Amino acid sequence: MQADLTIPGLLDKLEKFYGPQQPHWPVDPYEFIVWWQCGYPASDAACSKGWNKLQSEVGIAPEELLSATPKKLASALKLGGMVPELRALRLKEIALWVKNEFGGDLRSALTGPLPRARKILKKFPGIGDPGADRILLFAEIAPVAAVPSNAPQVLVRILDGHEDENYVANYRAGQRAIAAQMPETFDARTRAYLLVKIHGQEICKRTKPKCGECPMNSNCAFFAGATT
Repeated sequence: MQADLTIPGLLDKLEKFYGPQQPHWPVDPYEFIVWWQCGYPASDAACSKGWNKLQSEVGIAPEELLSATPKKLASALKLGGMVPELRALRLKEIALWVKNEFGGDLRSALTGPLPRARKILKKFPGIGDPGADRILLFAEIAPVAAVPSNAPQVLVRILDGHEDENYVANYRAGQRAIAAQMPETFDARTRAYLLVKIHGQEICKRTKPKCGECPMNSNCAFFAGATT
């Protein structure tokens, strides 16, 4: 690990380069799960397109999704990408489960023991450990050390100089770095998530990272190894 670089220092450099970041997705747990089904392959841009169309043409409340025909749902979701019919069926399943199992209030069901909250979230389609962490953090249910699912490589590259071939190993290493150096507060950890996320999207990509353009290359162990 780079001895002269800390997570707070890394984040300060990223924020100076990209500017302060804000989430571009719903932070309510139920709304996020619906939003996540609004695009495929899921991305901020695709999900937002489908989400906006769904909101304007159908609505997002469980009752609204359940009363809409699969055809109408699929038509709204088509703007977000592939397999809109499948995503329409998943939305109906999500809405029915939230209505029947949680009385329409998923957030209240997630308060309490963290393992139970994770277990509930991971029962929803498309939600694994990274998605559950993201929901818990941005909904301000628990200040977990969440790492963006599309950017687990960022912290391990910068700090350690290499990444593991195993996705989970990279994700856990990123979590440990954040947990060790960032205060266990929502503000600190959402800031970390957002800055790591944009860096992974824009420059420190999984394939063909743009190291020459990177604001971190003077401190990055990965870049140092590539240039020696």
